[in-house]
Amino acid sequence: MEYNLADLFESVVDVVPEREALVYLDHPGTGAAHRLTYAQVDAAANRIAHHLLDVGVRPGEHLGLHLYNGVEYLQTLLGCLKARIVPVNVNYRYVEEELAYLYRDADLVALVFDAEFTGRVAGALPQTEKLRHLVRVGAPPQDAPAVDAVPFARAEAAGSPERSFPDRSADDLFIIYTGGTTGMPKGVMWRQEDLFFSGLGGGAPTGEPVARPEELAARVAAGGDGITFFPTAPLMHGTSTLTAFIGFDFGQRVVLHRKFAPHEVLRTIAAEKVTSVSLVGDAMLRPLIDALNGPLAGTDLSALFSVSSSGAIMSETVRAQFAALAPHVMLLNNFGSSESGFNGTATDDSGPERGFRLRVNARTAVVDPVTHEPVAVGEPGRIAQRGHVPLGYYNDPAKTAGTFFRRGEERWVLLGDMATVDDEGVVTVLGRGSQCINTGGEKVYPEEVEQALKAHPHVYDALVAGVPDDQWGHRVAAVVQVRDGVRAPTLDEIREHCRTKLAGYKIPRQLVVADEIQRSPSGKADYRWARAVATRAAAP
Repeated sequence: MEYNLADLFESVVDVVPEREALVYLDHPGTGAAHRLTYAQVDAAANRIAHHLLDVGVRPGEHLGLHLYNGVEYLQTLLGCLKARIVPVNVNYRYVEEELAYLYRDADLVALVFDAEFTGRVAGALPQTEKLRHLVRVGAPPQDAPAVDAVPFARAEAAGSPERSFPDRSADDLFIIYTGGTTGMPKGVMWRQEDLFFSGLGGGAPTGEPVARPEELAARVAAGGDGITFFPTAPLMHGTSTLTAFIGFDFGQRVVLHRKFAPHEVLRTIAAEKVTSVSLVGDAMLRPLIDALNGPLAGTDLSALFSVSSSGAIMSETVRAQFAALAPHVMLLNNFGSSESGFNGTATDDSGPERGFRLRVNARTAVVDPVTHEPVAVGEPGRIAQRGHVPLGYYNDPAKTAGTFFRRGEERWVLLGDMATVDDEGVVTVLGRGSQCINTGGEKVYPEEVEQALKAHPHVYDALVAGVPDDQWGHRVAAVVQVRDGVRAPTLDEIREHCRTKLAGYKIPRQLVVADEIQRSPSGKADYRWARAVATRAAAP
């Protein structure tokens, strides 16, 4: 047995087959839920895996998952891993041209998609060459174009529930597509053994990783149940998929909703006694706070132990608001990426004044982006990780060469995040280098200014971008969404507020009030949108 995700999952199934593994509420609030044991999830994954093999999808070929959250997503993902077919996540917000690019770039030969995306899939298909087998989940809209797709229920029924698969390998691939808000999406190629240790904590994200593959099931057999993981962001983003797999590696229960609906999330936390929630930043935590301060005041959160964020930070202001409502819940700002897995967790004193400070794992360092040597204390560099890192970007040798490198016998990945490190090893993240604003020769990182803006009592959400300026090269522009029921602050009021938290050159010199801040479904910032909005507002 190797560190292969399907092998590891099956080893857990074999020791707790009748334990509840997955709870899916496709219509939250109705009380109806799909509940599957580990044995049932295993058999369901076997069925879709055998269907794919039976229709000619071969081990090593790529299958796209163009789906909302649901049983079918995790069932197909596990089925791919069992059959050694490479799963590829597809951003369901993409339009036809973007989908066609991803289908081609990822060399997809098969696609499992939700019926409501039929029109977009049909539009993208003529622009692809290799995509030859489609499976559709649900019934398409009446006005949808005709697409030659096998209904998921029929595909599942046709497949054998038995395992009977060839031996697998730790080298089997798992591809996570990332990006699309700052550039074209890129497929990060992970060996499954590397993903198990960097993204899943080696079976114990908060403890000692397993020393051999067989140890994972032994730990599950020796322990109990009672932990419920609730990834609330879309599974199409790595954070939620990895959270689900962490739950499976523990032999615990995973709860899913089709889409993020704040009121229903809170009702499910209470009804299912959820212990661990994962989300993405203020964009998902703020609506929960609003509901707890309004119609869902008094919701039972007694079972909830932790709320973690990855992909975007929970600001100091929003963390304080949630802590006042649920003081017993641990709030964790985790730092990681599709290219590195997990790097570290923010310190308790992270905030506008001290910055986003991280205690990182032993594999993470801040290095010079050219020499790849560790930087001196206080000197800016880029965050990098060594050891269990991806092999590179699929179909992109140029970007692979610029991001992945070797020092001696170790493989490293160089992330886009600029940072400094202090004499205690605490890393302060400055921000993404690609989003850095150069104003009059000074560097401003949007994330730092956004934290300060969100501390203003009238600001609900904010993004910061650089706008061309004849005198300074670029000026700092703030795009804000105002809280309901309050007036919009003026630029002078915003500047006065920020003076207590930021150096003068970081203070916004332009303010745009938007009806709503545009983010991805997972809550990640869309800086292209913010830059376009601010630039239009600055035009004569």
